[in-house]
Amino acid sequence: MAADDPSVISALTVRPARAEDAAQMARVNVQCWQETYRGLMSDAVLDDPGLLAMRGQFWTAALTDQRYRQNRAAVAERDGQLVGIAMSGPPLDAGAWTRHLYVLYVRAAEHGMGAGPTLLEAVIDPDESAMLWVADPNPRAQAFYRKHGFVADGAAQVEGGVREIRMVRGARHVIDSPRVAVEVNASRPGRDHTSQRHQRRSPRRAPPEAPTPSAATTATTPW
Repeated sequence: MAADDPSVISALTVRPARAEDAAQMARVNVQCWQETYRGLMSDAVLDDPGLLAMRGQFWTAALTDQRYRQNRAAVAERDGQLVGIAMSGPPLDAGAWTRHLYVLYVRAAEHGMGAGPTLLEAVIDPDESAMLWVADPNPRAQAFYRKHGFVADGAAQVEGGVREIRMVRGARHVIDSPRVAVEVNASRPGRDHTSQRHQRRSPRRAPPEAPTPSAATTATTPW
């Protein structure tokens, strides 16, 4: 086939994120939020002219601040352009799970092309126990996580007016009872858990964020 044949799909590369990726990661982050949360989040938030700069600050801190050195961040790249991002870190409840999936986003044009599963494995080892928060309803994202061994454990919360459920894989102990947490300050949009609402997390483990859609919501668009 000719090199410029549009039917030829170039190889996908997944690698650890680097500090110089921050600007591209911010663009992917914002685009995925706009693709995923339109109708769930306020247009004023999704179309905020300052959103890209805020995401850029977030990713710069995530990739350079030594406070977050235990986090793992990865990017998916095709033809020199980032098409997906992911990040995990130590969970606030360290006794229950080894990792918290804070972010997993892939551009809609790349859904079903392998970026999501590869990014997930890049930031969470298959034998590690893990948890995430995912928007509900979001049947596609939830199906993705079920396919990769996560199950809803009955916990739910509301951030920025968006309901989320917790999904877990390989928890170290049996959860005593379902928990429902409600965000009392509904005027503040959810933050990233960044799955991308993987909040609430310790400020020592995840970089500070401006009020914006959450990640699950940060771990929310994982393909």
